[in-house]
Amino acid sequence: MPRTKEQFEKMRKATRDKIQLAAMRLFVQKGFGSTSVHEISDLAGISIGLLYRQYKTKEELFNDLVEYSLTSIKNIIDFFEKDDSPRELVNQFVYKVYNDIINGEELANLLILMAQSFLSGAANPKQNEIIELDTKMLQATAKCIERGQELGKFRPGNANELATLFYSAIQGMAMIKISLKESFIMPSPSVITSILFN
Repeated sequence: MPRTKEQFEKMRKATRDKIQLAAMRLFVQKGFGSTSVHEISDLAGISIGLLYRQYKTKEELFNDLVEYSLTSIKNIIDFFEKDDSPRELVNQFVYKVYNDIINGEELANLLILMAQSFLSGAANPKQNEIIELDTKMLQATAKCIERGQELGKFRPGNANELATLFYSAIQGMAMIKISLKESFIMPSPSVITSILFN
């Protein structure tokens, strides 16, 4: 029986996911310039021809990862702009980050990849958009912190500084996880939230 359009789409998405995960891992370990498409296809467990059917160039693949990151940042902004309890929002976010870092390397690799794209000095057509969204993410988080401070649930201090410290800690955990591998000890959610909570 021939496959349906939905089955083909599901297979296509699974292949793209494998390629993206392999590319992220290799870009983080070796750098964008030192990673070949052959290495990506080998790590993804697919043929080079199948990789090229999904992505015409390595740059196209990198740009797809950047788009994925931009979507993630937009989702974080939307999340922190909710009217829910500020403490509950931070708890939910930290729990998700905690689970993502504990259960795999995708989030850690994505965070490091985005940092590398800035540090390498390589031309990134989305760089201004990333900066704009990162700024909005910090602002949305700072407003959530301010609401929590008004309720007496968050520690006092400049909300913008606290938001920057919060994301710096998450970025730092991602970098340490990648460098220490199996010996990495992830701080508990209560330790992470202690940056913000009373």
